[in-house]
Amino acid sequence: MPIHGLTAAEVESRRAAGLTNCPPRSPTKTTGEIVRDNICTYFNLVFLVLALMLLSVGSWLNMGFLGIVFWNTLIGIIQQLRAKKTIDELTLVSAHKVRCLRDGQWVELLSDELVQDDVVEIRAGEQIAADAVVLDGTAQANESLLTGEARPIAKNPGDGLRSGSFLAAGHCVARLTKVGAESYAAKLATEAKADGHKVVKGEMMRSLDKLIRAIGIALVPIGAALLYKQHWQLGVAMRGSVETTVAALIGMIPEGLYLLTSVALAVGMMRLARRRVLTQDMNCIETLARVDVLCVDKTGTITESTMQADEPVLLNENAPVTDILTAFYSGEEPDNDTARALCEKFGQGGSSWFAARSIPFNTAYKYSAKSFGAQGSYVVGAPDILAGARLAELRPVLDPLLAQGRRVLLLARCKGELPDPPARLDPDTLEFLALLPLQNRIRESAPETFAYFARQGVDVKVISGDDPRVVSHVAAQAGIRGADQWVDAAALKNDRELEKAAAHCTVFGRVTPEQKRKLVHTLQKQGHTVAMTGDGVNDVLALKDADCGIAMASGAQAASQVAQLVLLDSDFGALPHVVAEGRRVINNIQRSASLFLVKNIFSVLLSVVSLVLPLTYPFLPLQLSLLSAATIGTPAFFLALEPNHERVHGRFISNVLRAALPGGITDFLLVFLAQGFCFSFDLSSDYLGTISTIVVLTVGLMVLWGVCRPFNTWHWVLWGAMAVIGYGGALLLAPWLGLVKLDLGGTLVLVALLGLAGPTLFGVSMLNTRIHGAAGEVQDKVRRRRES
Repeated sequence: MPIHGLTAAEVESRRAAGLTNCPPRSPTKTTGEIVRDNICTYFNLVFLVLALMLLSVGSWLNMGFLGIVFWNTLIGIIQQLRAKKTIDELTLVSAHKVRCLRDGQWVELLSDELVQDDVVEIRAGEQIAADAVVLDGTAQANESLLTGEARPIAKNPGDGLRSGSFLAAGHCVARLTKVGAESYAAKLATEAKADGHKVVKGEMMRSLDKLIRAIGIALVPIGAALLYKQHWQLGVAMRGSVETTVAALIGMIPEGLYLLTSVALAVGMMRLARRRVLTQDMNCIETLARVDVLCVDKTGTITESTMQADEPVLLNENAPVTDILTAFYSGEEPDNDTARALCEKFGQGGSSWFAARSIPFNTAYKYSAKSFGAQGSYVVGAPDILAGARLAELRPVLDPLLAQGRRVLLLARCKGELPDPPARLDPDTLEFLALLPLQNRIRESAPETFAYFARQGVDVKVISGDDPRVVSHVAAQAGIRGADQWVDAAALKNDRELEKAAAHCTVFGRVTPEQKRKLVHTLQKQGHTVAMTGDGVNDVLALKDADCGIAMASGAQAASQVAQLVLLDSDFGALPHVVAEGRRVINNIQRSASLFLVKNIFSVLLSVVSLVLPLTYPFLPLQLSLLSAATIGTPAFFLALEPNHERVHGRFISNVLRAALPGGITDFLLVFLAQGFCFSFDLSSDYLGTISTIVVLTVGLMVLWGVCRPFNTWHWVLWGAMAVIGYGGALLLAPWLGLVKLDLGGTLVLVALLGLAGPTLFGVSMLNTRIHGAAGEVQDKVRRRRES
């Protein structure tokens, strides 16, 4: 029965009725959401309340921190809008087209241009865009992304197809029954959101969320207690009490840290986009920085995706091998690289043989087959699978071909009927006719790429469905370290053997899709952060479960849909840049975050001391604004955009606190001493504020000096500029900052504290290092005891 697609009028009527396949929401935030999320934040509300408090006592100048808040918010909005524009454009470029029957003509459309009742053609490797029913053809659907069940399900005319699944083999023509928000995948996503399901954030973002939440909760009671203590107990005037309370709270807020993180991640996404790498999940940038194992497929990754079929090696001189191969591949619509190479070699001449039945290739049974009635039934597949116990008969001819790194298929005649449903064949029912060698060229960039990963301490695991000897040969040609350490995954009998192989082997051959996923899980259990690259249907499960899935755009559509990163040019040589970008972002965020927490640590400690002892908080809000601009915000922003490709070690929050504690504690000790001197020598609060500001500015520049090491021209310029801004601002803006000229006593106190700054910072740093080292030794002992 002929299949008719929709007419233009029918398409318009369905669009008018809202029966389109538009996704429930864009993968990126809308412009309104970006603006709202940057303006309507908890800390912006806190800053507004603090500004109103200062306004109520007429302290206009100390509201200067609102300028920093404004620019922080504006920069965040601009950078995220730029990232959104870049990612949206790249998403459009990378979008896969769907063949659709309209007005009697097959056309290619984007999936969101489809409407209900459209007739579409779906091939192996393509993801099903909407719920549908099969009209013609036979295929096998993999619904593992929906159900977790990896077993392919046969689909024949009349059977339903669920959106979100993909075809593992064959191809079919189907009519869309439910589109857009009504489709199975969309409803599943809606239910997940209703159940509170959220995108899993990386360790860094989770740590930042916890830190900011803890600070946000602590602000209100500490602020209220400080105001009460200074005004009602110490008798400080209301204006002075409000100013110092606001200063303490501003000092506790890491106002630019979350902005810095968002901007750095957004810039990272844009940099990757310029290299034609689509980032589908921003959290994967953090994962990239921690990757220490990279799993790669052979075909399409180490080698070029296109294969070339060589002349068949005859095993039976009397068999009409050429006629059989011509019939087998004539009129064939190939759905993988191997089939395309064989069709190009043998399927161009045409044949009079009629295929009464066809079995498409599937990784579950590793062969494809066709029955030609009186001419017989034939199978093409993996020699070791088809030959089974008879493999020794093929060894003299097969082994030399495998030693050359070629992929080899076996052509055999099947004595009797093909199994229905498809299943493993009995080797005794097969007559071996010919071996079909194929080969891929090593990608030009592969040796250099793998050399980079070796230098960076990233282990490479080659996972392939091919014969392990072939994979080992190809891996050696690509310069992969340990390529001679291979294992045949078909011989691994249980998970324990797989775990041993994962620890000691580099090359894995004859790996099933389920084994690929198990191998990824095993490596993760062994404490590794795993990135997986692939381009085929058999890579989908592993790509989905890896810490970071990286797909080649030229491969199966389903692979690109589940991966966090898509290489749009399918250039494996781009991977070093991808990993380096992840490391740059996270390393720089860690380094810059330590600058922010120095201020937060000493401000929290001073606030607590001010509550316990009869001491006033020594800073005004505008003084802290100068300190933040010169030693924290400005340098952190520039340092966050620098190259920094070292592998990330340890946990984010512990790394940041370890780097920030010496500076924060040094600031606290010196300012506490300043409070003691001023109390003892009866120096005014203006003197205390001036001394404290200069001391903290000096310590801040010392901390920045350590962060800038090793120095280069740019670092010297940055540090020098911040020193000029800090000391110059303190001198030129002194009347507005509340800084006063010191008398002899105040000057002596300042000189003494500045003299103590260097030794104190050094001593606290050494103590911090020793404590951290001792804690690390204790953790190692505990871990060794558990392992033993």
